[in-house]
Amino acid sequence: MFCGIVEETAKVVNLISEGTNLHIFLTCSFVKEIHVDQSISHNGVCLTVVEKNDNVYKVTAIKETLDKTNLGLLKIGDEVNVERSMTINKLLDGHIVLGHVDQTGVCIDVKECNGSWYYTFEYDPSSGNFTVEKGSIAVNGVSLTVVNSEKGKFSVAIIPYTYQVTNFHNIKVGTIVNLEFDIIGKYLYKIITEQIEGWKKLFIK
Repeated sequence: MFCGIVEETAKVVNLISEGTNLHIFLTCSFVKEIHVDQSISHNGVCLTVVEKNDNVYKVTAIKETLDKTNLGLLKIGDEVNVERSMTINKLLDGHIVLGHVDQTGVCIDVKECNGSWYYTFEYDPSSGNFTVEKGSIAVNGVSLTVVNSEKGKFSVAIIPYTYQVTNFHNIKVGTIVNLEFDIIGKYLYKIITEQIEGWKKLFIK
């Protein structure tokens, strides 16, 4: 479990395909502190460390992950947002992020606003995912507040710190991003839709 507060960006130093899997090799400042079997969020995707040395660690993305996220688009030299798992005594500065990406979205607009940035993203709403005004969304693993929520589209405002520390400074129009929608909203949506379907069966014959 994560909170969407990105620690830094890790650099992709190697990519190796094996069957339908992709082995991703990365380096960052805290490699020496991590261990094999540890879960780390990569652009919002929870992946397990499977190998490491002093400077580089390796994670593996399977076909299911590559199909639903932007990890299959990575190139050597790319920056990836990384966050280690939340500890029990850690402040929940963002929101509850599971590291289970729901789908990808595409950046359709970037506006600089006197020191901050507004990014607008579009996604396929047919999956049942949605945003609400001032609700939470994880974009490439970054916990953000939704503004201008519309069906299949939303915007977020980025402060200078987030712009510099995460890979948002590399996002431009056309960039594919990972989206994880608010887990509480997803559960509520499922409960309500199942109740509605139950009522239909009861009263509509």
